[in-house]
Amino acid sequence: MLRQKLLSLLLVLFLIGIAANAFTQSYVPNKSKQEEKEAIPRTDQEIAPIKTEEIDNVGEKVGDRVDRIGETAASYFGQWIDRPAFAGISWLKLLFCLFLIFFVVFIERTVNWVIHKKIQSLPAREGFISWSGIVLNAISNPLSLFIWVYGIYAAMSPLFGNFQNSDGTNFVHTVAQKVTVIGGTVGLFWFIYLLVNLLDARLNRWAASTDSKIDDVLAPLVGKTLRIFIVIIGAMLILQNLTGIKIGALVASLGIGGLAVALAARDTIANFFGTLTILYDKPFQIGERIIIDNYDGVVEKVGFRSTRIRLLTGHLVTIPNEKVVNTGLENIGKRPHIRWLTNIGITYDTPPVKVQKAVKIIEDILKDHEGMDPDFPPRVYFNGFNDWSLNIMVIAWYHPPNYWDYQSWLQRTCLEFMQQFEAEGIDFAFPSRTLYLADDRKRQLKLRVAKDQGMETI
Repeated sequence: MLRQKLLSLLLVLFLIGIAANAFTQSYVPNKSKQEEKEAIPRTDQEIAPIKTEEIDNVGEKVGDRVDRIGETAASYFGQWIDRPAFAGISWLKLLFCLFLIFFVVFIERTVNWVIHKKIQSLPAREGFISWSGIVLNAISNPLSLFIWVYGIYAAMSPLFGNFQNSDGTNFVHTVAQKVTVIGGTVGLFWFIYLLVNLLDARLNRWAASTDSKIDDVLAPLVGKTLRIFIVIIGAMLILQNLTGIKIGALVASLGIGGLAVALAARDTIANFFGTLTILYDKPFQIGERIIIDNYDGVVEKVGFRSTRIRLLTGHLVTIPNEKVVNTGLENIGKRPHIRWLTNIGITYDTPPVKVQKAVKIIEDILKDHEGMDPDFPPRVYFNGFNDWSLNIMVIAWYHPPNYWDYQSWLQRTCLEFMQQFEAEGIDFAFPSRTLYLADDRKRQLKLRVAKDQGMETI
């Protein structure tokens, strides 16, 4: 479909050139070939995969040869074959160029068939990456476009001199040159763009071989960045070929404008470099739980501009990457264990023997618990006198840091504390206040009662 549209476009442009030539100035048959050659505009300022000047020189020589053959062929096929069909183009030259166009179609179809046959012959196994298949798929359509634009241009090159105007302009030749150069440039950069799939395949294989999930984000990001760069360079070359503006001067002229854009887009640029920092520094992985700027959740995606976190409440939060790298970040997903720190309070009327018993009960329950690591034994201490309780500090570490397994273990442990404390008659303290009425030598109680009109102390 693309090739058919391209052929139609070239033919339409060709007919437009013919019509423009007819409206502007009639054909000048007595003009010498050397004058026509000098009058044909040069395209030295163009950047193209293949220079069209070489094709023009060959086409001119072929056209001259066909004209000479036409004089001889007229004696065999009749004078009609050497007569002009339009714009001074003889029927023989026109038929010859049409034959060349069909030959270009044949070449393109043959090359396309050979490439597809080769692709189909490649082994298709699960997990197997065919590097040859990636290259062939990348070159297939761009090569077809390349053959179409340069092939049709070469096939029609013997005709361009016949559209020369008296003032030296040649609209048909100029349009054909522009279309060919742009088509060739598009084909070249299209091939390079598709060839990035080769890099993608290698990076994806590398990312799959690592344990870091952030590498799964880095791999496609490299390919996307490279494709954007290729598109920008290709667009600049096409712009130069269309307008004649040199790329160096264009880039230099963008200096002041680029500064203004950079100032206006500084947040976007900061977020982009924040993305690069995240990808290369790897402060967290996809799927890890983090706390940043009072947001507690699981990392779902790292993009060009922002990082998305699914909060524990289920809400999705988007944080700019510039803020991610410049804000303190707590990576809960990388913790080696879960630490349990609690204080158990027992009543003040608990005798010292039972306080020691309470500490012993807790130590026995936590000894060799299911989540214990030998390097992190539990710690139990009677360490203080609170306002309404005797305090026993308990520290334990649970391995591995599976939150829900930890919660199940914690529930069983706390229930066992309650059962054994109850069996030993040890009471848990709760906020309370006890008032003592003293009646010793320092603090004697005195009651004053009214007797008649005076006061009497009892």
